[in-house]
Amino acid sequence: MDKKVCMSLDAMGGDFGPSVVVPAAVSALSEYTQLHLILVGQPEVLKQELSRQRAPFPERISIHPATEVVGMDESPSKALRNKKDSSMRIALDLVKRGQCDVMVSAGNTGALMATARFVLKMLPGVDRPAIISALPTMRGHTYVLDLGANSDCTAEQLYQFAVMGSVMVHAVDHIPRPRVGLLNIGVEEIKGVESVKHAARLLQADDAINYCGFVEGNDIYSGKVDLVVCDGFVGNVALKTSEGLAHMLSEFIRQEYGRNPFTKLAGLISLPVLKAIKRRMDPRLYNGASLLGLQGIVIKSHGGADELAFANAIRLGVNAAQMSVPDRIAHLVGSALQGQAHGGEQ
Repeated sequence: MDKKVCMSLDAMGGDFGPSVVVPAAVSALSEYTQLHLILVGQPEVLKQELSRQRAPFPERISIHPATEVVGMDESPSKALRNKKDSSMRIALDLVKRGQCDVMVSAGNTGALMATARFVLKMLPGVDRPAIISALPTMRGHTYVLDLGANSDCTAEQLYQFAVMGSVMVHAVDHIPRPRVGLLNIGVEEIKGVESVKHAARLLQADDAINYCGFVEGNDIYSGKVDLVVCDGFVGNVALKTSEGLAHMLSEFIRQEYGRNPFTKLAGLISLPVLKAIKRRMDPRLYNGASLLGLQGIVIKSHGGADELAFANAIRLGVNAAQMSVPDRIAHLVGSALQGQAHGGEQ
């Protein structure tokens, strides 16, 4: 870790609140010597949890009070209007005021997106924020955006997602020119809706983007590209379908190994292999989605994250802050818009 990073944590958000956030914070402080954390929430609750954890490095962790909590089922508009002293809102305000470099929350996704957009505002040239996260593949992992923030997108917005996603992948995985694919119903140029085909033309015309063409749903897990771009409707359906398939396969394996004494013995023999597969597919290792396009770094953790998963969300935030992702996105988007303007004048 090269430079100091200050991060605000929505300590009350998610299904488990401080019981997960505080131990994950303590773990992150041990890993990153230049990390400073501000726990935002109800002071007495957080003090008790810190005491239970016997938190080291007291000079690098502090508490900022917040009197309200955004419920996981609360409407985004209600949270934005009525919860101005929520742990989520205050944690975002700390980033807005420049006191923190990153904000991490496991809270209500819709409320976080709406509040972050209101508090931090969009980067110049970016129409909408997008949610990006990593998914495991046969060759490691790939990133997908948008995963649900925008159900309907124009070609220009898909192009912006590709630009922002490329910056994020380069920053986090240190890939000089991430391979970008546009999710479609086929790889042929004639296939797909007009917005996707138009987005492909925009990407082909931009030398700054390492565009590899259309990819299909099965390519998400092949490792063919480093970044898959799609609208939020398609991305969210693909994500939830994948989660459902993984759960079904896990259940099938459990049922078959438990069918009779012989299959139970086979399961015992193959246990090391099964554990290795489980580790490679462990969703906790991929927890943490970035909200790209904002004038600040916001990381969304899964609501049901445990300590390991939330610590990975913190890790993602540290990497994004180290590489100044919003500044890089603003620069690249500005250059892309300038290039489009010059192209239109010719």
